Amino acid sequence: MARILIVDDSPSQLLGIKRIVEQLGHEALTAEDGAAGVEAAKREKPDLILMDVVMPNLNGFQATRTISKDEETSHIPIVLVTTKNQDTDRVWGMRQGAKGYVTKPINEGELSKTIKELIAT
Repeated sequence: MARILIVDDSPSQLLGIKRIVEQLGHEALTAEDGAAGVEAAKREKPDLILMDVVMPNLNGFQATRTISKDEETSHIPIVLVTTKNQDTDRVWGMRQGAKGYVTKPINEGELSKTIKELIAT
């Protein structure tokens, strides 16, 4: 069982993603914005992070860059889970350190496949 941190400012999105993570047999941790996500990543050292992009305080691109550049947390794979579905958004997200990119509305099969691939590595 992996520990997966879900960072999203939408309570309904958090619940939906948490349900998918738990159905896969993993433990779900949550944070409500990018800044809280960075803190939780440092404190909890999860096996994977599912990160929204459009959030208050620190957006998902900024939080991903912070986590992936920090020696303590750079080993944690991050998947951006976002409504931003332009190719430029995807390229920018990967440049910030993301290892995966899933667009909303979430396709449960796609998210599950991405989680399984990144947990296995």
